[in-house]
Amino acid sequence: MSSSGARSGERMVHQDFIARIRYSNALPPPPNPPKLLDIPNTGLASGQYTTPGFASRLAREQPLNIEADAELGMPLDLVGMPGVFDGDERSIQAPVQTPAVHPHDRPLLRPIAALGKPKVAEANVSFLRRTEYISSTTPKRLDASNPRALLPKAKRPPRPAPDAAADSPLAIKRKIDRSFDIARQDLKDVKRVKHPTKRHLKVVEAIPLLPDLDAFPDSGAYVTIKFLTNPVSSASEYDSRLLSGLFRPIERTESEEAAYEAALEAHQQDPDNNPSPQNLMNYDFYLGQSSTVARNFRRKFDIDDVDHDNNDLYTHHGEAGPYFQFNRVRAYETADEKELDHPTKYADEIILAYNDDEVYPRQKAMYYYPIMQKSTIRPQRTKNIARTIGIPTEEEQIVDQLDITVEDPTEEMLDAMRKYKEHPLGWEQEVEEEEEGVAADTQEQEQDQDADADVDADRNGAGDERAPEGDHRSPSEERDEGEDDEE
Repeated sequence: MSSSGARSGERMVHQDFIARIRYSNALPPPPNPPKLLDIPNTGLASGQYTTPGFASRLAREQPLNIEADAELGMPLDLVGMPGVFDGDERSIQAPVQTPAVHPHDRPLLRPIAALGKPKVAEANVSFLRRTEYISSTTPKRLDASNPRALLPKAKRPPRPAPDAAADSPLAIKRKIDRSFDIARQDLKDVKRVKHPTKRHLKVVEAIPLLPDLDAFPDSGAYVTIKFLTNPVSSASEYDSRLLSGLFRPIERTESEEAAYEAALEAHQQDPDNNPSPQNLMNYDFYLGQSSTVARNFRRKFDIDDVDHDNNDLYTHHGEAGPYFQFNRVRAYETADEKELDHPTKYADEIILAYNDDEVYPRQKAMYYYPIMQKSTIRPQRTKNIARTIGIPTEEEQIVDQLDITVEDPTEEMLDAMRKYKEHPLGWEQEVEEEEEGVAADTQEQEQDQDADADVDADRNGAGDERAPEGDHRSPSEERDEGEDDEE
C-alpha cells in the first residue's frame, strides 16, 4: 500500500496498487441457464459448505443433463462414400500413410512445453522498484564490479562475403581434386594427419577403405535383418548358432496375393489417394540342431579352411547323401522394411569388415559391402491372432526341418557375380535383353530370306508345276499360325 506525498496545490491520492487494473477479463456467461439444486441450509457453522470436498462431491453427485439426438451429435451420411455398400471400407478408414500436416496446423501440434513466451533471465533488482518496464536485454553501461568489463574489446575483422562462384561445378571439382591431393600427402606421412577436435591424438596406423569386388553375391548386394526380440531363450552366454541361421520365405496365400494385387492396381489407377502397398515378406527361421552343426556349416563357406570341401564336415547322412540339419524355431513377419536399388545401395548403410591378411589379391584394408534391403522382423502375430479368435485361415504347410547340402554356384550365378564385379552399380539388363531380341529377329529374317529363295528356286525348276499350298512356309508364318491356334 502506498500513497503519494502532499504537493503544493495537489490533493492526496490514495493508491492500493502500484499499477492500476485497467482491463477486466470477466468470464462469459454460461450458455445454459443455471440448475437449481435443493441443498439443505445447515449454515456455515457446520463447515459442510466450506470444505474443499464439497464442490467435488457436488459435481460427482449431479450429472450433466445433456440431451443427445439420435445421431449423438455427429451426423453420418454414408451415401456419398464410394464403395461402402459394396464392402469396401477404405473411404471411411484412416489412410495407411499419415498425410502431411498443413503449415497452418503445425503451431497447433506443438508440445505443451513449447507454449508460452520464452522466459528471459531477470536482472538482480530489489523487491521495491519503480513502475517502469524492465528491458529484456543486457544494459550497455559498464559494471564497475567486473574488471574485464572496463577493458577495451578487440574489434573483429568483418567476415568476407561468400564468393558467388564457390558453388560452381568448376570450384567443386577443384575442391574434390584438392582433397585427393591432401589425402595422398597424408598417406605418405601419417604424422600430418590431425584430429579435428582432439589435437593431442596421433595416428598409430592407417589402412585403406576399399570395396570388396570379389564378394558380390548374384543379387549384387546384401540384406540385413534385425530381430525385435531375442530369437532364442535368454541365457548368460551367446548362442553361436545365431551366426548361421536360415530364413525361408513363406509364400502368400491366394487371398493375400489377391489383396496385394488389388491394392497395387488401386495405386496405379489413383496414386494420390492410394499409397503404394508394401511388399512385405514372412519368414520361417531355422537354426542348427547343435553348435557343432553351426560351426561346421560356417567352415564350408570359409575358403581359407583347408578342409572346407571335405564331406566329413556334414553332421548327418541319409540316402541322398550327407547334409546339415536345421530345425524350425518360429515364423516371423516383417515389421519394417527399406529397399534401395543398385545406384543407391551405398548411400544409406554399408557393412565394414577388417582384413589383416596381406596375401594377394586381398590386402590389409577395411572392406565395405553394399546393403540394398534392411528389414526388421518380429514374431508372427497376425495369423496367431486369427487362429485364437477363430477366423478360418487357408491351410498352410509348415516345414519343421531342412536338410541343407552346400554346393558350388552355377554358371549363371558366377556370370552375374562377374558382371557385378565389373559394374558394381548394376548394369542395364533390359538393354541386353533388347539386344538379344534384336539378334534373334535378325536371325529369323535371314532364315525367312533363305526359305523364300528356296521356294523361288523350286518354282523356276518346275516350270508351270506349282507346289501345293502349305508345303513351303517360312518359320515366321509357322510361328504366327501356331499363335493363332493357341488363341
